[in-house]
Amino acid sequence: MKKLLMIATGGTIASKDSGGGFAPALTAEELLQCVPEIGEKCEVEAIQPFNLDSTNLYSRHWLQIARLIEENYARYDGFVVTHGTDTMAYTAAALSYLVQDSAKPIVLTGSQKSAYLRDTDARSNLYGAFTYCADERAMGVHIVFDGKIILGTRAKKTRTRSYNAFSSIDYPEIGLVRDGHIVYYICGEKPAGPPRFYHALDPKVFLLKMIPGMDGDIFRYLAARYDAVMIESFGSGGLPRYESDSFFARLTEFTEQGKVAVIGTQVEREGSALDVYEVGKRLTSCGNVLEARTMTPEATVVKLMWILAQTREPQEIRRLFYTPVQSDIIG
Repeated sequence: MKKLLMIATGGTIASKDSGGGFAPALTAEELLQCVPEIGEKCEVEAIQPFNLDSTNLYSRHWLQIARLIEENYARYDGFVVTHGTDTMAYTAAALSYLVQDSAKPIVLTGSQKSAYLRDTDARSNLYGAFTYCADERAMGVHIVFDGKIILGTRAKKTRTRSYNAFSSIDYPEIGLVRDGHIVYYICGEKPAGPPRFYHALDPKVFLLKMIPGMDGDIFRYLAARYDAVMIESFGSGGLPRYESDSFFARLTEFTEQGKVAVIGTQVEREGSALDVYEVGKRLTSCGNVLEARTMTPEATVVKLMWILAQTREPQEIRRLFYTPVQSDIIG
């Protein structure tokens, strides 16, 4: 039997009605008691570093989870992280960058309804996560949710209430959990060497969603407070000219201060293509402007945090950004 470590962090899956709304309350042991069938699949031990609504999680918590995985990596065959759904895609992306080339699986799961309730997806999601984590071919960082196995860099929460809350964006699901078995669509070779652990993130990355008529001076505000910005632009990407062409001027000022800008799109599927229209093509001449292509906003933001914690050299930033990590960037 595989020996797995469950890292319980809170979320809806562990929530009870507090009188002021649902809030995390169930312990890791109580969660495991909800699905005794897991014991037939693997041997499980559990730790609980915190018990929070995932709305309250950010880079400090991602680093803490990664550190727990590193400290326990030699003792266990895999790791299941129970987590709230609201920011699970960010945590999955963060772990994909902080723990690279892992031959052991790191699986995130949660639920849309509490394990405390009678009718819930919590039990099936927990069982599915441990089923995948205990599989001999499992590796790397994935979300297992509603039977889907999704790469950590490709996952996005696309529904707020339905059980099929997560989608794999511009990349196939790697497989399914069906009747207690794993059906693989994509099954790669396990990394031969040891994993690479990283221990720092730069949290000063801003996500800017464009709206028509926005003032280009927003970049002056951001330059005083952030090291990088990911711009969710319109359509295939680009910046508006308007009357004064202030967006291009202010973005140029932003990058000339050593700041990094990534242009993406607020359209969920198919990614950016800056070389199609004039409003996008002229950005390719700006120094520190990169293109997200088909990367999710969650992966883009966290990858910038990971890169800027390592280097501020423009060419190295560019190289790292365009170097794929767990199929995060394609094309």
